[in-house]
Parts: sequence; structure tokens; C-alpha cells
Amino acid sequence: MTSQSISFTTPNDDWLKAQIESDEYTSKSDVVNDLIRKARAQQSEIEWIRAKLIKAEQSGFTNMTRDEILAQSKDELRRNGEL
Repeated sequence: MTSQSISFTTPNDDWLKAQIESDEYTSKSDVVNDLIRKARAQQSEIEWIRAKLIKAEQSGFTNMTRDEILAQSKDELRRNGEL
């Protein structure tokens, strides 16, 4: 594991200490690594949503009803193992 030296503002340092005192984390490194993991997951989700929006915008308009669109979306999610 790589070692880094970083500085925190007083409010951020206080918050980090509070996370450790709550016994949810054992060190500031644990807190920071968890925050980074969550940020990476969020970034992946945003990229997935962005790709879906771009695909939808490029596909044009449809004459399908709301229920037909929902059924088609669920079928696609099931095929991809996401539902």
C-alpha cells in the first residue's frame, strides 16, 4: 500500500476524528479510503447514467406507450443480469 502525507482543514480533521471515535473506522486512512471507494462507485454510476442518456438521445423518439417502454427496459435489465 502506498503511503501519503496530506493536510486537512480543522473542520475536516475534526470530522475524521469523530468517525474514528464512533468505532466505525480504525484510522483516518480507513475513512479516506472508504470515501474514495464511494466516490469511485458514484463516478461509475454517473458515467453509466450519462451513457444511457446519450444512447436515449441518439435513438430518437418513439410511439411506444409508457407501459411498453417500462416493459422493454425491464426485459433489457433482465437480459443483462441487472434485475
